[in-house]
This record gives sequence, structure tokens and C-alpha cells, in this order.
Amino acid sequence: MKPILFLIISTLFYSYSFAQNVEARIQAFAKKEYPSDASMQKYVYNQQKTAYGYMIGVTDAEVKRFAEKEYPDDFNMQKYVYDQQSTAKAYMKTVIDAEVKRFAIKEYPDDYNMQKYVYDQQSTAKAYMQRATNRAAKENARKEYPDDYNMQKYIYDKGGN
Repeated sequence: MKPILFLIISTLFYSYSFAQNVEARIQAFAKKEYPSDASMQKYVYNQQKTAYGYMIGVTDAEVKRFAEKEYPDDFNMQKYVYDQQSTAKAYMKTVIDAEVKRFAIKEYPDDYNMQKYVYDQQSTAKAYMQRATNRAAKENARKEYPDDYNMQKYIYDKGGN
């Protein structure tokens, strides 16, 4: 019975001290952002506290680590990055062009938002290059950048087309 009681008390104490530490971090962050504006400090504090609560409940550990790495001291930005990355991750699961998807993942293996951006850019450029009519300029662009449709389009357009 005593070991269980000790475990419960230890857990409660740890949780309380952890909460105090987070509270202090959020207050320090708000003061750093607005050192002489108490109302803005309160606003930032409330935003950070809400975002912290949100981040505690997120379910995708991979995306959470990415967000925390990007903004270790800013819970509000962690929430923003988490939401952006989660949306982009879901999008990347639905894309249909495997070649372009591989290219996007190769360029940004850990950043789903950038994968989405690159995928969209490459897809648009690939479609453009498929419609391009100047065979010589098209072949020249393909030789120079065999895997990068966006750069192929740039080279093709630069050639006067």
C-alpha cells in the first residue's frame, strides 16, 4: 500500500511542478514579447495557454515533434505548424502522381507542408511540359533537369517559348 501511495503522491507532485514550470515559461514568453504592455502580455499568455492545452491533446507524435522543433518556446506557433503539417500530411496521402510525390518527399522528407507545395508546383509544371510544343527546347530542359518539372518549365520558358 505504501509504494502505491508514494507513487500517487510523486505523480501529483511532478504534475504540479510541471504545470508551474509551463505556467512560468508562458508568463516569461508573454513578457518577452511585450515587455511594457500588460494587456498584450495577458492576451499572449491566454493564447499560449490555450495552445499549450491543444498541443497536449494532439495525436500525431511525428507532426508534434516537428512543430515543437520548429518553435520550442511558442505554443501558439506549435499549434499553427501542427495544424498546417497535419493538413498537408493528409493531402500527401491522397495524391495520385507517384513520380511527383517521390520528388517532393526527396526534397523535404520531414516537412509535409513543403512536400505539398513542391508536389503542387511540380504537378502544374509537369502538365505544362506535357503540353509544350517546342520539342527541341523541351528535350533540352529535360536533359538539364530530368527529375524537376518546375526547372524544366523555367528552362523551356527561358528559351523564348
